Amino acid sequence: MNRPSPIRKLLLALATGGLLAGAIFVSACLNSASQPAASESSPARKSTSQVASANRSASAARAAPSREEVMMRVWPMFGGTVYRNMVNTFERNLPHEWEIPDKRRNKPGKNIKWTAALGSQSYGNPVVYGGKIFLGTNNDGLRNPRDAKKRADGKLEPIDKGNVMCFRESDGKFLWQAVHDKLESGRVNDWPLQGVCSSPFVEGDRLYYVSNRCELICADTEGFANGNQGVQDEKYQDPTDADIIWSLDMMEELGVFPHNLAVCSPLVVGDIVFVVTGNGHDESHENIPAPRAPSFIAVDKHTGKVIWEDASPGDKILHGQWSNPTYCEIKGQPQIIFPGGDGWLRAFDPKTGKLLWKFDCNPKASVYILGGRGTRNEIIATPVVHDGLVYVAVGQDPEHGEGVGHLWCIDPSKASPDNIDLSPVNDNFDPKAPENKNSGLVWHHGGLDDKGNMIFRRSISTCAVADGLCYAANLSGFIDCLDAKTGQLYWRHDMLSAVWGSPYVVDGKVYIGTDEGDVYVFAHSKEKKLLAKNEMDGPTLSTPIAVNGVLYVMTRTTLFAISHQ
Repeated sequence: MNRPSPIRKLLLALATGGLLAGAIFVSACLNSASQPAASESSPARKSTSQVASANRSASAARAAPSREEVMMRVWPMFGGTVYRNMVNTFERNLPHEWEIPDKRRNKPGKNIKWTAALGSQSYGNPVVYGGKIFLGTNNDGLRNPRDAKKRADGKLEPIDKGNVMCFRESDGKFLWQAVHDKLESGRVNDWPLQGVCSSPFVEGDRLYYVSNRCELICADTEGFANGNQGVQDEKYQDPTDADIIWSLDMMEELGVFPHNLAVCSPLVVGDIVFVVTGNGHDESHENIPAPRAPSFIAVDKHTGKVIWEDASPGDKILHGQWSNPTYCEIKGQPQIIFPGGDGWLRAFDPKTGKLLWKFDCNPKASVYILGGRGTRNEIIATPVVHDGLVYVAVGQDPEHGEGVGHLWCIDPSKASPDNIDLSPVNDNFDPKAPENKNSGLVWHHGGLDDKGNMIFRRSISTCAVADGLCYAANLSGFIDCLDAKTGQLYWRHDMLSAVWGSPYVVDGKVYIGTDEGDVYVFAHSKEKKLLAKNEMDGPTLSTPIAVNGVLYVMTRTTLFAISHQ
């Protein structure tokens, strides 16, 4: 089995690893389906037409799906909700065992509903909304002969591009794709064959993602099926091309210099899109060309205009910036959490960009050394918010190898105008220590034990927190199950293969893929029970998701729809 290069592995991982926010999001989901309430007619007697109209309105109101029903039918962003928690509380009766089809051996497979061919590298985790599936891949799947060159032997060879593909949820039929040319600057900003690594955000009939060209894109979920709704000068306008509503070129307009690739999975809250720009080092790994360029931006979702920006990491960016933002509300204060390339979490007021709190996710004594020999890490995993607490791990480019890591649980409610830095004091990771009385530290899992062994290793995976348990995987191939409130380790399993994706909790199970091409399935419990190990057709570095009774697993080259058959 061929393995992806280290940079490919990193880029995949980057794309994959408050109740008010949920209300905002669900309200947006329901906007097109909800019906206005019928007002009572002032006369005592209603005409026949009025009665019929009222009956139709009442029927429509009864037919309108509840908020819970809407949430059951979609997985519209990386992490499912604005809290980015890799947990699905709705789905039931999902298979834990399956077999993929094997044409060479004439085996049809087991519990495989359908499959869809992708490019040769597929790193933008799937999302499901409105009967469609959206994901990021490269152009090696060649859906349009236009995007190929003819070789000397007359055969078509795909041209390297970045693609976002749209499939029909029911049967996997290809519907349309967004096609983006590679940057002329080459691999320093747009690594070859990686395609689009951003996992899209879908809201209504709009799709938001970051292209391989470091552009924030707003597209129509219908493609050109409903006409050209946005800009009229798209380069590609075949029937299966994307209808771009607007785009923001973060390199051209904001001076951003993405290291290797911009990969953020955007987050939309209200009327604002939040994006980690990807600003980082040049090819020397010793120079940051644009330290004052924004690392984090808030953009009007209707126009693509920047509302506010932040460049806090500045010249302290360790390598690149490849994580995703998270939203929550703490003590009535909405906040957007930015995981920076300097290893700090920062939370801002979503509307103004005012800094609310920050947390250093590395010991103060840690040092970053190029090539992985150091102990200071960046944040590649996506922060998760659950029950008012923030969970996040730190890590590095997989090419840097294994190293000591840290998993944190943070309480943002400790923040105040006079207490913004919630980091533990003097590298004391005891939350009960007197010096940590103002710290947001709840618990810490990581560092070295008394014998010098690593307690937790570098991670680029996002946590899954449910029913008092926190599941966290690390690059070395271990998955840990911990007490979500205390950090006590309940169990650990060595999958004997590197892990870039994230654990996914659904239907009383925990699903997680590996570089060796296996999907492990554990019982969701504080007692370890391995239910199954399913072999895929190649490295499975994305995160499984489930919608409408179907489990979706994306490998490098194929999207599998898995359900009881």
